[in-house]
Amino acid sequence: MSRSQPMPGPTYRLQLHAEFGFAEARAIVPYLARLGVAQLYLSPVLTARQGSTHGYDVVDPTRVSDVLGGEPGLRALVAAARAAGLGILLDIVPNHMAVGPENAWWQDVLARGERSRWARVFDIDWPAEDPALKGRVLCPFLDRPYGEALAAGLLVVEPAPQHGWVVRHHATPFPIRPEDHAELEGLPAGAFDPARPDGRERLHRLLERQHYRLAWWRTAGDEINWRRFFDIGELISIRVQDETVFDLTHATILRLYREGLVDGLRIDHVDGLADPAAYCRQLRAALDAARPVRPPGLPSGPAWLLVEKILADGEALPSDWPVDGTTGYDFMDEVGSLLHDPAGAGPLAHAWAALTGRPADFEAEEQVARREMLDRSFAAQLEQATLALHRVARHDPATRDWTRAAIRRCLRALLVHFPAYRTYAGPAGRSPADAATYRRAAEAAAADLVPADRATLDRIGRWLGGEPAPADLADRVSVAIRRFQQLTAPLAAKSVEDTAFYRYGRLLSRNEVGSTPARFARTAAAFHAAQARRAAAFPSGMLATATHDHKRGEDVRARLSVLSGMPGDWDAALRSWLPAAGAVDPGDAAMLCQTLVGAWPLDLDPDDAAGIAAYAERVGAWQRKALREAKLRTDWTRPDEAYEAAAAEYLERLLGDAALRREIAAFADRIAPAGAVASLAQTVLKLTVPGVPDTYQGTEFWDFSLVDPDNRRPVDYAARAAALDEASAPADLLPAWRDGRIKQAIIARLLAARRRDPELFRHGDYRPLDLPDEWGMLAFARRWNDRQLVVAVPIRAVDDPWQPGRDGERCLPLPPGTWSDLLGDRRFATSGTATPVARLADALPLSVLLDHGAGRG
Repeated sequence: MSRSQPMPGPTYRLQLHAEFGFAEARAIVPYLARLGVAQLYLSPVLTARQGSTHGYDVVDPTRVSDVLGGEPGLRALVAAARAAGLGILLDIVPNHMAVGPENAWWQDVLARGERSRWARVFDIDWPAEDPALKGRVLCPFLDRPYGEALAAGLLVVEPAPQHGWVVRHHATPFPIRPEDHAELEGLPAGAFDPARPDGRERLHRLLERQHYRLAWWRTAGDEINWRRFFDIGELISIRVQDETVFDLTHATILRLYREGLVDGLRIDHVDGLADPAAYCRQLRAALDAARPVRPPGLPSGPAWLLVEKILADGEALPSDWPVDGTTGYDFMDEVGSLLHDPAGAGPLAHAWAALTGRPADFEAEEQVARREMLDRSFAAQLEQATLALHRVARHDPATRDWTRAAIRRCLRALLVHFPAYRTYAGPAGRSPADAATYRRAAEAAAADLVPADRATLDRIGRWLGGEPAPADLADRVSVAIRRFQQLTAPLAAKSVEDTAFYRYGRLLSRNEVGSTPARFARTAAAFHAAQARRAAAFPSGMLATATHDHKRGEDVRARLSVLSGMPGDWDAALRSWLPAAGAVDPGDAAMLCQTLVGAWPLDLDPDDAAGIAAYAERVGAWQRKALREAKLRTDWTRPDEAYEAAAAEYLERLLGDAALRREIAAFADRIAPAGAVASLAQTVLKLTVPGVPDTYQGTEFWDFSLVDPDNRRPVDYAARAAALDEASAPADLLPAWRDGRIKQAIIARLLAARRRDPELFRHGDYRPLDLPDEWGMLAFARRWNDRQLVVAVPIRAVDDPWQPGRDGERCLPLPPGTWSDLLGDRRFATSGTATPVARLADALPLSVLLDHGAGRG
């Protein structure tokens, strides 16, 4: 199995869009090279919908986006990167495209149906069970019921240069099939006048002949006959498992790689594919076949290949996939949970439940959300999976009497309790990990079912779990497995990350993509074990602490983790602020207060009117999105404007009342130093444990961003470049730690160390240094030949983390050597006896020490 060799260097993620395209990225290449990164990590660059701010809504996978600067702009960026010694990691989207008039393939399918050359691209259920959709595509894009749109004259037939004739709904054209064009050209003006009954009837008959069925947007969840990306009605899944579709959608990417413009790929949402393992094998083979000759100094081995994959707690990335690892959500969870005090879990959960009346444990909230999302967003996919299983049952005499209703009940119970994004079983077998996942889900699902259904549940679990099927059932079982596997992933994403995360507020720092709030904290031993597993299985996997999809910035989460060590103080503060909430649900009010404290900018004075107004605008945008994602009192489809106004008024009271505002600011200021140390600790760990560290754009300074679009705001690179020019030691920046330069300096120092000693960071073993739990510290050593690295960081909140003498007489079992302090400018020798922690760093409460060995001085 080919994987990248040697290990790729540290990356820097850039979000490209119309205001920050290839030219703007090229302008900051000198800064990024000086910072010490080795690769630019670019968001998708192929042609997306007009106005796209992220690039994941691709409409033409064969062209580099003109909005970003086109292929000439990309080539110029790559040339600048190559001149600075930087590689290119590119994000690609193999699982979906955007629908609409900008997508020529989609429009052709609407015009020609199954006969379109592009029909095989999209995951459409052409032989739909519903007679009205057989051989047709549901288009749930009308802003009102079909009959109302017809009567109101909102479906207008008109000629169009590109398609001959279209029916237009507001600004959206739907092409009319070519065989109807001659008839339309012969009709008099006003033939489709909605004021005339015969006009409406003529238009209705015309539309009923089309290869699509126009419908109200609210019908999508119940009736859609094509697979969406999650539940997003503008994004359609594609059948990349078809070799022709793979070739069509990957030709440009593979050409860019073959021509030496790209060094690696990041695969978006690999679990959305029909067969992730097969896709990864196919892509790896295509990359190996297209491998170019690289310029000196750049990776010359196989392409670096990463998958965006959400791993459940305890789940491992399949070791037989020919990839180099994940995009780092797993590390983000590991280091985030490490920073939390496990003693705070119970008190904070109790306080949350007592204050809000909501469940104390996350699992209960998740199960409710899963049931709701199955009903409101995935009813059609649930029905398709049920039908596929019913067809299996009908083909076997032993199960032919099982009803669709019984199968649906069992399937629904499995989905409610399914503990992972998906499994990878097939009709020929399953892995032990898949078997354990199904067993866990089935045991929990059985409690939801009457005894008469449990035999059905058991058999369904064996079918879906990959128990080898008889030859005459294999094809039907394969379809059922695929339907189920492609439902579990979007259901998990929408139920957990986009619903339950906004309902459960024990501590929002644990409500993060790739994490489960049910796992509140992680011991040092568990963290060490996770790093050892990664070093053994996927040593070139990415390590992330912030992404374009994160719910909260890395420094917001680090600050909020401090609350795990002071649950009583936090409970008291909430109880003093919640009375002002008025009609706002206590849970919504509590999460707002937590957000205000966690994201309060370090330089924001509570009496700065302009600064408070700007902060209120940011938090207000978060609040509106959070309330709608929670779907309790308001949502995106049926906004409750009165409730949203009441919530906004509560925010105004908290920031408008001088006393309340100063209390919130004072609390944020109280935990800010400990939060900053926690953030620097996670930064140091990301840059020193096995793996490839990524820095998300702008986060080399403090990152107090909220969910998108807040986490995609413009970055002040001029300020960052000026700070880097000072080249100060981190300890020297301690008095001004609030401005963020200390974080950048630590990153630059450690990236420079990785560049000087790549073998140590690529191949060095990982050895935990055991410390008493009560110290609230984590330490480890890495060794390669005669070089060794020792890292020691605090992982628990302390009241005065910057104060000297904080470690008392604590001693670290430091190996013998002559050590350089990578975060300072000191050198000292040790003989192998225990070394006082206070000696390791004069000022900073974290240490990174390097011994080059006798052979290197």
